[in-house]
Parts: sequence; C-alpha cells; structure tokens
Amino acid sequence: MARTKLTFGPPDVIVERRPDGAILARSPHALGAYPRAATAWLDHWAAVAPERVFLAERDHAGPGEGWRKLTYAEARAAARSVAQGLIDRGLSKERPVAILSGNSLDHALMGLGAMIAGVPYAPVSAPYSLLARDFSRLKAILSVLTPGLVFVDDGAPFGPALKAAAPAGVEVVARVNPPASHPSTTLDRLLSSDASAKVDAAQAKVGPDTIAKLLFTSGSTGAPKGVINTHRMMTSNQAMLRGVNPSYAAEPPVLIDWLPWSHTFGGNNNFNLVLANGGSFFIDDGRPLPGAIEATARNLREVSPTVYYNVPRGFEMLLPYLQADEALRRSLFARLQAFCYAGAALSPYVRESYERLGLETIGEIVPMLTSFGSTETGPSAISVTERARAPGVIGVPNSGVEVKLVPNAGKLEARVKSPSVTPGYWREPELTKAAFDDEGYYRFGDALRFVDENDPERGFIFDGRVAEDFKLATGAWVSVGPLRAKFVAHCAPYVTDVVIAGHDRDEAAALVVPNLAACRELADMPHGAADPAQFLACEGVRGRFASLLTTFNAEAGGSSRRLARLILMDHPPSLDTGELTDKGSVNQRTVLNRRAAMVEELYADRPSRRVIM
Repeated sequence: MARTKLTFGPPDVIVERRPDGAILARSPHALGAYPRAATAWLDHWAAVAPERVFLAERDHAGPGEGWRKLTYAEARAAARSVAQGLIDRGLSKERPVAILSGNSLDHALMGLGAMIAGVPYAPVSAPYSLLARDFSRLKAILSVLTPGLVFVDDGAPFGPALKAAAPAGVEVVARVNPPASHPSTTLDRLLSSDASAKVDAAQAKVGPDTIAKLLFTSGSTGAPKGVINTHRMMTSNQAMLRGVNPSYAAEPPVLIDWLPWSHTFGGNNNFNLVLANGGSFFIDDGRPLPGAIEATARNLREVSPTVYYNVPRGFEMLLPYLQADEALRRSLFARLQAFCYAGAALSPYVRESYERLGLETIGEIVPMLTSFGSTETGPSAISVTERARAPGVIGVPNSGVEVKLVPNAGKLEARVKSPSVTPGYWREPELTKAAFDDEGYYRFGDALRFVDENDPERGFIFDGRVAEDFKLATGAWVSVGPLRAKFVAHCAPYVTDVVIAGHDRDEAAALVVPNLAACRELADMPHGAADPAQFLACEGVRGRFASLLTTFNAEAGGSSRRLARLILMDHPPSLDTGELTDKGSVNQRTVLNRRAAMVEELYADRPSRRVIM
C-alpha cells in the first residue's frame, strides 16, 4: 500500500495587541466552503462512491469473527428508513433521541437517521448505564433531555439503567432483547420503514443552525451539561481540518478507532473526518484497558489506517504490543500519515518510542500531532503546523478561528470565536450566558502562552486550566497543568498521570497514577503475582520513586514547581465515579474531592508507610 505524505496548511498568524492587555490571534486565510448540513456528505458519497465501505464492525456472531460492513449506499438507505420511523413517531427538538449504547453500526444509523429527520440526538456515555451503580448521571441527562425515544443495542445489559432512569412510557428501540419495562420496538422493525416524501421534506428543512446532536460533558463541576451541536459547527470544523492537513482528504481516509461517539473527539472529529471525505470507519472494539487493548492490537493487524487517533494512555498501552510484533508494526505504519492524540499530555518516552518504531519499520518518523479545542468548539480550534509542532506545542488558530488571550492571575486565559463554536447549553440559559464574555467569545477556562511572543508562528503552549491552579499558604501560585506534564515526563515510563494537591498548604504534593506494568517489573514480580498494593509497597518501587522525586525537585526551581511528597494510588481513578473520563484523562478536581482522606494522609505530621518523601 502506498503512503500519502502528510502535508500541512499555512502557518501564518496575525496578532493584535489591545491597550487593555488582551491579545487577538487569527489566521489570515479564509475558511474554505462547507455544506449547509452534515447529511449532505452522506448523500454525496452514496451517489459518488455507493459501493465503498463506509462503516465496519467486528461480527462476533459470524464465522471467523470477520467484519460486518455497510457501504455508503446501504448506510444512506438504512438511515432514511430510521428517519421515516422518527418522523412517524412525531419526534422533534422537544422530544429528541437518546442513544445509550456505545459505538456500533446501528448507533451510527440511528444518529444519521435523526439528522436526516431534523431531530436532535444525544449519544450518552455507555458507562453511565453499564458501569454506574446509582445511575445518577444518566438520570440527570435524561431529565434535561426529555427524550421521545431511547436506543440501546442490547436491552438485556441496559435493562437496569432503563428501569431506573428512562422516563416511564418512553419508547425503547433495541437491536436485540427489547426490554419489558417500557414500550419497545426492535431495530429491524424501525429499519423496515419505507422512506417517503416526508423524509425529503424534513431533510430539506435542515440547515446550518439546526441542532444535530447534544453532547454531554463529563460534569466535573456538577451535573453533565448538554452542549448544543449544530450542523454548522460540524461542517465548518471539517473545513478547518481540510485546511490544517490537506493530505487527509487526498485519499479516502481509513480509521480504526475506539474513541466514544458520546465525546466530541471520536463523535465529531473522527467520525466526521471519514464521512466528509468519503472514507472508511472501522470500529475498534478494543480499549486502552487491561484485557481490552488486545482487541485493538488484533484489529490493527487487519486494518491499516491513514491516520491513527488515540489518547496518550492508549498509545502507551499499545506500545509493548508494537515492540513485540513486527506484523502489527508493518500493518500500522503501512499507509499512516500521522498519529494524533488529545485529552492529556503525551509522555516524551512514548513519543520517542513511536518515532523509533517508525524509523525501524518504514525508515522514517511518522509525526505525532495534537490540537486544542473542546466539546463547545466542535472540537478543533487550534492545530499544529509544520512550524508549530514541537513537543508540547498545540499549534496556531485554524482558519476561521479568532483566539482572544486575556490576562488573568498572571496567565493568559484563552477565549475563542468561530463558526464551530456552540450556541450554548441545552436548556441552561444561565450556564450559556456565563460561558461567553461580553464580546461573544467562548471562555475555555484554559490558559495559553506563546512559544515565542516575537514569532507567533511557532504556536501556543497549553498553560494549565485557570480553575485548577491554586495558591500555597506562602502565596506562591501553583500552575497545575505544566507541573503535571513535567512530572509525568520526568518519571516515564513509571507514571501514567498525577493529581496535584496543596491548596492553602505549605507545599505541593501529589497522588500518582502509576503505570502498573512498569512498576511490577521494578518490584521484580511476574504478572499476576501480587495485587497493586503489594508490589507498589516494595522497596524497589518506593526507592525508584524517591529517587525520581529527588531529581525532579533538584531541577524544578521554586516551591510552586516542586512536590514535597507523593502517594502511589493502588486503585486507579475510576470511570464510574467520574474521576476518569471515557477518553482516559484524569479529572483532577473529582479525584481530590473523592480521595480527600488520601490528601490528608499526604500532609499528616506522621506520614504513613504509603507516603514517599
């Protein structure tokens, strides 16, 4: 297979400095054209390349567990049948569709059908239904959403969640095992609807301001918020990405991807990249979790992506499989233009390992790219370029994006305007008002800084979340984001993430999320020989971390950049409790709140055995 070489868009940045200290930065290049609705992409490719594979998933029920595939023509026909069924049921903006299942062909058809019908849909994080105990987040989401229909792939595992959280009387559509707790219909029956002229009429009314979907944020500061996603947000964002990396559209992109569609990274950036450019999306049934990463490795042996997206934890967990399997490496690198990550900082150890693998496998380094944005920005707002892609650099504003940097507590707080910014939060007018400043810029809550103020084309560096930063009792500000990134990099490969404590304390300290596999090796114990609490307490592990802490502090500088003590968490942050997002990133505030006793243990006058000084 031939490899298309990665290309970048123009690096230019225009900077304006205001008398009040605010800085405006934007690209001088106009944003390219984009369609009025995302459904136009499906219509186009179903006409231009009807037999091309659009979607594929593992057929675990079939012989040999091959791939169940849908072409563009098949997907369009099925989505139109779904649209007819939704129209027949009188669904609307006030009675949208809720999808509780994870990524699947049927999930995609439900979402596409809803968009054709002009009915908003909300892909809800599957763990809220399958891993939660009290279903509090699911209840909060469905309460504000007021769905007219709920879709689940299999009614059996979702039964408890539906019974606890789905409104009484709401219809449930299930591929298999429709539940008895609610009025229910099988997906096959919905797909049997014949699309009529009503479908064409409904689709004709869909425009740039029509709500396509509602994406609920993780709710780190309270109940999940429903971010309104319009068609303009999605289509303009893909136009931005074509300007950022034109090579992505030079051939139909091929993705093998697990990132959940309930989040903007997987559901907007990745899914829409394939749909907008007539590519093929293979749904990865693996995850960056023990016992699940093996499925990702298996899938990558069979599917060679043109771009490979993952979170830093995913790249880290996949690494030993690539190092041990030449066939896996050759399949991954065969036509790969770039690796892309988001959600957290990438360890230099991981980046350098992938660079070495590229050199060994195909004779060149495959670039590792990132970008900056949020659910509210569609998601991409700032992307790396040829000039602005050094490690730690997040890039420059996309075409069509204007970034405003406002002085705040010694940092530059980032705000943004673009056609891909949300109009607000679903049924939350006060939250919507608070999210925008008086000039209409969306407030990220994050701080950025220039690599070089005299050369803005070198890009921005993420400078932490303004809300996470805190003062020590001495009055010194602790910049949490940069401190976390530096400590993780310093401790590679033994640390996955770190949570910084110390508000109103004399010193900063840390709760460390250890790389359990690497720490087990330090303890010289075979896999499965001991639980984490046992091998993390071994002298080999404790001694290495004490040494790493000493060398880190020796190089750190002032008190706000040092860590006095740490505890290795033998129970990692949990998705169920909200400490961990679906994307694998750690929610700092939630961890500190839920593990308050551990924080007190860090600062005890008589430190426990777990505290490493």
